[in-house]
Amino acid sequence: MIAEVIHHGGAFLSNAANMVTLARILASPVLFWLIVDNDETFGTSWAAVALGVALAFSDLIDGRLARSHGATKAGSFLDPLADKVVVIGASWALWYVDSYWWFPVLLITVRELSISAWRSWLATKSIVVPARQAAKWKSTIQGVALLIAVAPVFDDARWFVVASLWAAVGITLYTGYMYLRDGSRSYSST
Repeated sequence: MIAEVIHHGGAFLSNAANMVTLARILASPVLFWLIVDNDETFGTSWAAVALGVALAFSDLIDGRLARSHGATKAGSFLDPLADKVVVIGASWALWYVDSYWWFPVLLITVRELSISAWRSWLATKSIVVPARQAAKWKSTIQGVALLIAVAPVFDDARWFVVASLWAAVGITLYTGYMYLRDGSRSYSST
């Protein structure tokens, strides 16, 4: 897929949805820096909140652009990659500043990477495991948990940050199970 992006660079760059996705990936390190730079306040800052909201909004925009102007294979690969870069990177940045515990962050990371690898392997067998509505909710709940973690209004309510993180872990693991089950059923029926 990366080779396709490089090989068809002009077509990739002329697609507005892909450009928004690429901008989201490139802006992600700024979010991580904003979190790490505020380590004395568990990574909270209004700048991180603003950028997090902008990244979430850009995800909605690229989705609408892709639906209205046509999705590309590169975009289908890069959009979920951008989501994973934001979620995994911000989660580990929050761990670094002692806002998140390492274990739930590791659970999210392992699930995201292993399910991506699973779906990619299935794709090599011409098996597509479509995203369910629960997977879209997963992305939303993960994003909300991250926004809660970086919002200064929750500095004195760390329990709420922890609860939102575990809610994200719960749906992340549940949707991972759904992908494994659906993929296994599709593979065994071929």
